[in-house]
Amino acid sequence: MSADGFTPPPGARSDWTIDQDWAAYTRAEHQVWMTLYERQSRLLPGRACDAFLHGLDALDLHRGGIPDFARINEEMNLLTGWSVVAVPGLVPDEVFFDHLANRRFPAGRFIRKPEQLDYLQEPDVFHDVFGHVPMLTDPIFADYMQAYGEGGLRALDRGQLHNLARLYWYTVEFGLLETPQGLRIYGAGIVSSHAESIFALDDPSPNRLGFDLERVMRTPYRIDDFQQVYFVIPSLQALLDATLQDFGALYGRLARSGDIPIAAIEPGDQVFTQGTQAYAAAKA
Repeated sequence: MSADGFTPPPGARSDWTIDQDWAAYTRAEHQVWMTLYERQSRLLPGRACDAFLHGLDALDLHRGGIPDFARINEEMNLLTGWSVVAVPGLVPDEVFFDHLANRRFPAGRFIRKPEQLDYLQEPDVFHDVFGHVPMLTDPIFADYMQAYGEGGLRALDRGQLHNLARLYWYTVEFGLLETPQGLRIYGAGIVSSHAESIFALDDPSPNRLGFDLERVMRTPYRIDDFQQVYFVIPSLQALLDATLQDFGALYGRLARSGDIPIAAIEPGDQVFTQGTQAYAAAKA
């Protein structure tokens, strides 16, 4: 999660981190976490990928309401060397990438209001911790996130951040995984959303296409509604392997090629589902 600007707000350290101040959460705020957790934990078995579900169990994010970062960091450090750091909100791109490159995940510490259970524009602690952190207990995905942070710092120097942001969006936030049992969710933006956990797998509207690195980086995305296309990786290892390369030549090709329309299906695409795009058309 990133934002423009380079001066930390009052109370934040030079790396934009703040104390979580877990003791300051109210009973009502803990109850919001519990409500969201219980709703998603009932829905996600058979929908979320095994790595996410295993991470959820390993960290036991249900106990005590909103998790204490200090507690889960002890467990995450033992598993993959990652930790969660509290930040006041969106942080500058360079700060965000530096945290990821050093195996630190920046998470907002505030939680949505009871009337905002189904939609919140800015990521809160439920999206950031419930959505993102379980996958960071998987060694392969943990390596991918670190590699993404390192790649982000290089992309800033090359002026290619808009292309790399699409990779994050269509994998870390809204990625699907192919399994012998069918498509499963691993993206944080899906697993933390009750409605999109259903839409992403069941609705006939969106395209579901096989992951191709260059194709993904040429595809715009929606920030205001359900996605019109989801990209499906064959495995977490395949995702990591695709990104452990010098992107210099790829960025050169991207600079010479245009975007692919968000709802388009290209001749070389692996098509899991050719969507009707009915949902997007109805909202237009």
